[in-house]
Amino acid sequence: MATRNSASLTRQVSQAFQEIFGGTPCFIARAPGRVNLIGEHTDYNDGFVLPMAIDRAVYIAFCARQDGHVRLHSLDLKRSAKFDLDALSLPEKEAGGNAWEAYVEGVAWALQEAGYKLRGWQGVVSGNVPIGAGLSSSAALELAAARAFATVSELAWEPATMARLAQRAENEWVGVACGIMDQMISASGQEGHALLIDCRSLQTEAVPLPGGTSVVVLDTGTRRGLVESAYNERRAQCEAAARFFGVPALRDVDVDAFEARAGEMDELTRRRARHVITENARTLQAVQAMHRDDARAVGQLMDGSHASLRDDFEVSSEALNTMVAIAGEQEGCLGARMTGAGFGGCAVALVEARVAETFARNVARTYQEAVNLEPAVYVSRAAAGAEVAPAPSIRDS
Repeated sequence: MATRNSASLTRQVSQAFQEIFGGTPCFIARAPGRVNLIGEHTDYNDGFVLPMAIDRAVYIAFCARQDGHVRLHSLDLKRSAKFDLDALSLPEKEAGGNAWEAYVEGVAWALQEAGYKLRGWQGVVSGNVPIGAGLSSSAALELAAARAFATVSELAWEPATMARLAQRAENEWVGVACGIMDQMISASGQEGHALLIDCRSLQTEAVPLPGGTSVVVLDTGTRRGLVESAYNERRAQCEAAARFFGVPALRDVDVDAFEARAGEMDELTRRRARHVITENARTLQAVQAMHRDDARAVGQLMDGSHASLRDDFEVSSEALNTMVAIAGEQEGCLGARMTGAGFGGCAVALVEARVAETFARNVARTYQEAVNLEPAVYVSRAAAGAEVAPAPSIRDS
């Protein structure tokens, strides 16, 4: 699938900045989306996740302002927004809801709540992370905005700290009870690697992908809204299960301890807990397999993850199940699973690199024939986390 690349997006936001604000922008901030290879719905249970920053991102061309105002324009949504840094207070955010600018407002609010003194800026935003696809477009916007605020306000860039504050923005300002994974991988991704994140300590480990493999993103073309979805309900169910075991989070329960007391739990809570506990184990096993360069074992763990998300956590969908099944039938597919919060969006496959492009074409054609819906299927490269650079001149870009 053709898409705007980094150079094209940089040029577009720079030119639009000149048209809207006059003059060339000072900086370009970039923050990537992500695909999670394994470890789903474990992040808010203090567990382990293994995401990969992808080569699709949100870009902001920006310059500092001399006042405390932030002025924004979204090229993709064709909408402008502005707000006053001195007028941000939590009760007032309800009017903004989860509109796109609320993610930027929330980052400003969280930074100020943490004691940072901010300067205003003006910028143009665009990106090629599909919205609502489970590839974390919201975290990409948050971290690109955080990079902009840090640059104009001369703040030290500490990825884990900024990820925490961006998460707070989404939890408290936007109203989505997300875990830390999306913000952490967008802030801390490493090119060519997946990143094991301990969502309790925020310790990370760069993990090399198995040799001779490619990661393929499988966008079903279906969408869901996180705020309106069952995400928050699943989180509450996990917290109830943790209380049953008398632990701070399900991360503190291993498979043996779960099985010893599983019969005492009601069926729904038992299934929710079983997914999280076994998913944590699968994630750590996948890391070990990657270090052994055992691509087949990684793929089998991904398959097991999808079955658990489908049957125990019940966050898959007919479209996702169809996509995963079609992927698994193709030559060179080592494993596939839904990725992201679920209820729509994307799946991900680990594929032998020699057939990755053919695999992508075959999956897209077969899926469209099966459900009469056009997907977006593409090979993705592991990218670096959020960064900022001086804007190129319009003539050079």
